[in-house]
Amino acid sequence: MQILDLLFLGSSVRSWLIAAGIAAIVAIGLRIGVVLAVRRLRRVARQTKNDVDDIAVDVLASTKFYFLLFLALVTGSRWLEIPDEAGYPIKLISALAIVFQIAAWSNVAISAFIKRRVRRTVEHDPAEATTMAALGFLIRVVLWSVLLLAALSNLGIEIGPLLAGLGVGGIAVALAVQNVLGDLFASLSIVLDKPFVLGDFIMVDDLAGTIENVGLKTTRVRSLSGEQLVFSNSDLLKSRIRNYKRMQERRILFTIGVTYQTPRDLLEKIPGMIREIIEQQANARYERAHFKTFGAFSLDYEIVYYMRMPDYNTYMDTQQAINLELHRRFEKLGIEFAYPTQTVFFERASGGGAEAEVPA
Repeated sequence: MQILDLLFLGSSVRSWLIAAGIAAIVAIGLRIGVVLAVRRLRRVARQTKNDVDDIAVDVLASTKFYFLLFLALVTGSRWLEIPDEAGYPIKLISALAIVFQIAAWSNVAISAFIKRRVRRTVEHDPAEATTMAALGFLIRVVLWSVLLLAALSNLGIEIGPLLAGLGVGGIAVALAVQNVLGDLFASLSIVLDKPFVLGDFIMVDDLAGTIENVGLKTTRVRSLSGEQLVFSNSDLLKSRIRNYKRMQERRILFTIGVTYQTPRDLLEKIPGMIREIIEQQANARYERAHFKTFGAFSLDYEIVYYMRMPDYNTYMDTQQAINLELHRRFEKLGIEFAYPTQTVFFERASGGGAEAEVPA
């Protein structure tokens, strides 16, 4: 009889059967109720434009079965006489079940909110999308820490000495993982200072590409040739970064050379001709064009203009149109573009000489 009392914790078999039946009915009822409520509320949420009801449905759908089972067991246990010896394990299980369920609800709510926020802002405000993606992880870390400390406090564990011990241990861990922590703080710097955001085209040393993801340790960049480049956040901030996405205007400098045989009156017309050609381009702003120098085999002109649109393809289309029009006008006026040549002199024994010009 004592063995049975120990096995059934002082309650009769009849009480255990009633408690088990009640627990089973409550567990099944709660499960069916949650499923039906989620289906019903999801149909209603689809008809509204706000995100609050959608997030609420996602949170309700993330209710774990073990939590429902725990509620059912607590309800069934009302029919039992639980001795004091079994109180602590039940309290421990209760605290863990509540902590994990609150964490699951909060994690789904945070993830749903961040995903919707990023989806709405990534097109017109990539900086906010980058910030939200990085802060989401930090919010989850803080949330889990608070819930864990709350659970330990409810179980009667002194948190003060535990935090002091974690502080001393944290110093040792920080020394061991200082590189990881350096990347973590670099990630926070990127999020807060925003030297670049998702979608920006950057160049680091001789590597260039579009920002795809800013993580806690690394930043991933999609290069022009298609492969993914992975940069350590701390190394990235130590480098010289060129952010072409934030370019307001693109400054273009190019040179052309004409032959030394070009008449002076035509040389004087070339700067005005170049200005006229550039000003005909819709997205170009003329700056200057000068006869710069006497080159080794050419008379060199230096031309500068600005593209009002920083897009590279637009710049190339404009430069191509300028080059073609220059070629057309030079051909019409008989002006020849220079190319590398050298003059060779032949001297005869009688003192006479001859010269010939050949390509270099």
